Amino acid sequence: MTERQKDRPWLMRTYAGHSTAEASNELYRRNLAKGQTGLSVAFDLPTQTGYDPDHVLARGEVGRVGVPVSHLGDMRRLFQDIPLDQMNTSMTINATAMWLLALYEVVAEEQGADISKLSGTTQNDIVKEYLSRGTHVFPPGPSLRLTTDMITYTVAHIPKWNPINICSYHLQEAGATPVQEIAYAMSTAIAVLDAVRDSGQVPPEKFGDVVARISFFVNAGVRFVEEMCKMRAFGRIWDKITRERYGIENEKQRRFRYGVQVNSLGLTEAQPENNVQRIVLEMLAVTLSKDARARAVQLPAWNEALGLPRPWDQQWSLRIQQVLAHESDLLEYEDIFAGSHVIEAKVEALVTDCLAEIERIQEMGGAMAAVESGYLKSQLVSAHAERRARIEAGEEKIVGVNCFEGTEPNPLTADLDTAIMTVDPANEARVVQALHEWRDNRDEGRAQDALSGLKKTAAGDGNLFAATLECARAGVTTGEWAWALRDVFGEFRAPTGVSSAPLAVAAEAGSLLAEVREKVAKTAAELGSGKLRLLVGKPGLDGHSNGAEQIAVRARDAGFEVIYQGIRLTPEQIVSAAVAEDVHCVGLSILSGSHAELVPDVLARLRRTGVDDMPVIVGGIIPSADATALREAGVAAVFTPKDFGITEIIGRIVDEIRKANQLDPLEVPA
Repeated sequence: MTERQKDRPWLMRTYAGHSTAEASNELYRRNLAKGQTGLSVAFDLPTQTGYDPDHVLARGEVGRVGVPVSHLGDMRRLFQDIPLDQMNTSMTINATAMWLLALYEVVAEEQGADISKLSGTTQNDIVKEYLSRGTHVFPPGPSLRLTTDMITYTVAHIPKWNPINICSYHLQEAGATPVQEIAYAMSTAIAVLDAVRDSGQVPPEKFGDVVARISFFVNAGVRFVEEMCKMRAFGRIWDKITRERYGIENEKQRRFRYGVQVNSLGLTEAQPENNVQRIVLEMLAVTLSKDARARAVQLPAWNEALGLPRPWDQQWSLRIQQVLAHESDLLEYEDIFAGSHVIEAKVEALVTDCLAEIERIQEMGGAMAAVESGYLKSQLVSAHAERRARIEAGEEKIVGVNCFEGTEPNPLTADLDTAIMTVDPANEARVVQALHEWRDNRDEGRAQDALSGLKKTAAGDGNLFAATLECARAGVTTGEWAWALRDVFGEFRAPTGVSSAPLAVAAEAGSLLAEVREKVAKTAAELGSGKLRLLVGKPGLDGHSNGAEQIAVRARDAGFEVIYQGIRLTPEQIVSAAVAEDVHCVGLSILSGSHAELVPDVLARLRRTGVDDMPVIVGGIIPSADATALREAGVAAVFTPKDFGITEIIGRIVDEIRKANQLDPLEVPA
């Protein structure tokens, strides 16, 4: 056999950032020294949602799930001693993507870089934020304009940059089937490309350059064969759409370019060592097949269901990639699945079903119309409810969770408090202080003039990037940039999809749901209220609403009246709603780590209103020490990912309502 040249490995990244720009810069330089070949920046939730660290909604969220970047000074420190013209940087940022890219460009200019040489990606996919991740700010129309302006600017000025990473990753986490994942991502791509084409900002002969810069960010789940076929189907459909809808003749410009983060929310808190083999299997689905191989891969760490990974945990995930790329012979061969009739049949079936769903969405008026009508969200909530029901029934097996649950003592988690990284609670005050110093020391006149220019451009129809660059150079802050646009565009609260989700779990006689329904009805009767009322609240900026939505749907199916107002609420708003609706229980859902700050605030506000018999329960990624502290503070029950039985959780909620109202325990099991 003639020896062929070994393929170049994919870009290897670690999704990272925390506490401050200085701490994150140190982490980035350490990761690059370990052989990482690109950077993937995790921004904290205030940065992602356009708030400064001193805003009331930012409380408890600053520096927790990523790095706070409030202005040009933070971006300078984040990339200090990292030459940006030699780096491939991915930034997971959506609603505020234009702002962060402008800051990045100005820092690169200050470093003396040639802007046209910058390479990397801004996620910048707002549609999936409305559906699954929850970091949207503006309504769909203005959001699409921001996306369009960014794409046209980068194609003209930063031609190696991927201005959008159409992101099906979070759709899978929100319950999407492979068909929904592909169809919704492709429908988003069509909406974006149509908007760019119709904006008149790109001459028709240059449109191939736009198509060539569209990249995708995909989730690889544990169903290996299905996931690998999904990637092949993605490529075929993209080739068809770009050729037939947009007339792109150049095969290179039609190539499906994608990066991957393998499934984080599928990782388990129970027996977390099993997550290592899940991560490896998921990575193989997007690397083994040369014809559908990812351009960039980032792997979560084994302990992400427990809390924030440490540098060592991230290194372990990087080494998984390096062993496959450098020790195995994978990169020495052509596509090893070519010609497989099993793979071909599965890919063809996916393509057929996806094209039908894409056509259905186009008939509704496209992706934006399907967001605003609530169709896409309700489909995801329903699909997720069905999947949860299969897991609870044991039809879909998760090792260590609903089967093979017996385990030896785990040395990895023997000391849970040191098995994850924690952010110093005092960090937030330091970041806020630094922000105030920045505002005090800038040229205030220039900053205000820049904001006026931004508003004026937003009120017209000019490209917003130049005005945003001037804001970046003038020392404007993230919150100020976003508020200027809020003033012009308004804000948007996305549909929750809860009210229209169908019944997912059967409630026939003798079933667990039927028993819980009986408990709910008896308790409501004893309390003399028509129905038990449950408020499901998401305080702070955490937009991962999947868990809250599933609790809301199941509680509704069990006979509760459910008050669920969606994401991004202050403790004050939650308590006001709880009192106004006279609910029997408040359920709070937080996955961002801000529980230690926000939950006690809800409890204190309830007590101040004289309500001390309303149980408060909490669910989320909550370390055991924090769970103990919350219970000591007065929380009735704490649920974490290991509590996967939603019907059982609803039963527990009824128990807590009975206890709080001094009713005798019911014998009905739950």
